[in-house]
Amino acid sequence: MMEWFSDNGLLLGLALLDGLSYAALVFMVAVGLNLVFGVLRIVNVAHGSLFAIGAYTAASIGIFFASLGLPAWAGYIALVLSALLVGAVLGPLIERLLLRRIYGHEDVLQLLVTFALFMILEDVQKLIWGVQPIMQDAPMKFLGTVDIPFGEDVIPFTAYQLFVLPGVAVATLAALAWFLRRTLTGRVIVAVTTDKEAATAMGIDAAKIMLLTFSFGAGLAALGGALASPTTSLVPGVGASTIVLSFAVVATAGLGQIEGAALTSLMIGLGRSIAVYFAPEFEVVVPYIIMVAVLLVRPQGLFGVLETRRV
Repeated sequence: MMEWFSDNGLLLGLALLDGLSYAALVFMVAVGLNLVFGVLRIVNVAHGSLFAIGAYTAASIGIFFASLGLPAWAGYIALVLSALLVGAVLGPLIERLLLRRIYGHEDVLQLLVTFALFMILEDVQKLIWGVQPIMQDAPMKFLGTVDIPFGEDVIPFTAYQLFVLPGVAVATLAALAWFLRRTLTGRVIVAVTTDKEAATAMGIDAAKIMLLTFSFGAGLAALGGALASPTTSLVPGVGASTIVLSFAVVATAGLGQIEGAALTSLMIGLGRSIAVYFAPEFEVVVPYIIMVAVLLVRPQGLFGVLETRRV
């Protein structure tokens, strides 16, 4: 065992660091998907497209800022601005014009409609940004790298992936938990989630809450995409892979489990990253092996509970 660790310790360290940063991105998308389902009762397949649009928008704004000669730190403004644009513009547009018409309908119809929306948004991305890879890595280059001691080795790792991605994910988790449990608006959202009819009878504007929740969830997905944009080249299909993995996280954690989604994202992110370094042929299937193993034992999810409350 010690001989194996001495031979593979560096790879293990890289796998752990990559898994941490990857888990942070997956959590940002999964928690928005979880929140939207809890209130709207719609499994939004198009959630992955919002991730991709957020990423492309952040890259485009970052490239525009760079063309103006703005300093590299302005790229962080681009990340936040893209999430705000998607959440404030595209989120309400989708909810008002499309999703509001299918609330309460059969699950199959909801899946078909949101899948159709996903396909439309995928083509819109190609029309606007084309099919060539796009990347704007100024936010990542701005912070440089950090040397991390790991046993007898030193691992150079980007400070952006080490601090910014996990930091934003942890801040989002803490802020969302506080918002839902400590603020009036958050408690209203919980009330609509628990029993929409009873909440409406008490005078709560459920339609307004559903619009607010979907827009917020769209903003979280876009923020996840924006945060991912400096770390990878953006190509068509990035939204599809993200939403499939997010579904795996949500199903494994249990619907409505915010803290559970964070822990499950970490578990799946680390599992996938370790597979990349030590068994690349299993990279794609490891998250789903974990999901199936959990659901066979606990069909409601690892942290799910058998009750009506979902948030």
